[in-house]
Amino acid sequence: MAERSTQERTRRKFARRQWARRWVVLRAVLVAVLLVGATGFGIYALYFSSWLQVEGATVAGTSQLTDDEVLAAAEVPTGEALIRADLEAIEARVKKLTAVKSVDVSREWPHDIHIEVHELDPIAVVGVGTDYAFLADTGDTYTFGAMPKQAPAALPRVEVSSGADRLALQEAADVVGALDPAVASLVDHLKVETADQIQLVLSEDRLVEWGSADLSDEKARVLLDLLDAKPDATVYDVSVPSMPATR
Repeated sequence: MAERSTQERTRRKFARRQWARRWVVLRAVLVAVLLVGATGFGIYALYFSSWLQVEGATVAGTSQLTDDEVLAAAEVPTGEALIRADLEAIEARVKKLTAVKSVDVSREWPHDIHIEVHELDPIAVVGVGTDYAFLADTGDTYTFGAMPKQAPAALPRVEVSSGADRLALQEAADVVGALDPAVASLVDHLKVETADQIQLVLSEDRLVEWGSADLSDEKARVLLDLLDAKPDATVYDVSVPSMPATR
């Protein structure tokens, strides 16, 4: 009787061990099935369902451009899965707007594209026929759809000759950016022939031969001294600040 009882306990222990091993295997299978199911569901939700589609876009950082101009250029693919949206292509299209210095495009889950625009900063205006364009500190000239009818009076004016190239505009931008406020207040406009031939036209038709943008800080100090010493001169040459001249 005791022997039969011992055999029964042994059989039950063996059955429990067998079940435990089967449960480990079954649990692993269940976990794998759940993981595959969750992955499949996630892929479907991201790439094929209507739950995470692009419904619109938001724009930030504009002060010269309008949001509508940016959105028109961006051509955001509404109705497409947000995960599939080609952010680099959107950036490339927005960068074609001449007022844009750089742009960052990101996804705003669950339904939007966010476009962060960094615009060029105008430091002067350049005459273009009967119209005008803005000059940025990069030397780039640009316009945009909502340009003011009149050029802002607060920005210095730059007159560019037919022989002026991109480098000349960069030099002109550097000169404008380097002008001492005391000098800038005297300037009516800049005349740009080449990168090395930049002139400042002051009030009363006085002319400053500035040269290139090199040593602009020193040139500004020398010019102020010359204006004090020779107020009746009509031409001030500071293109070589160590050897200034007037006439």
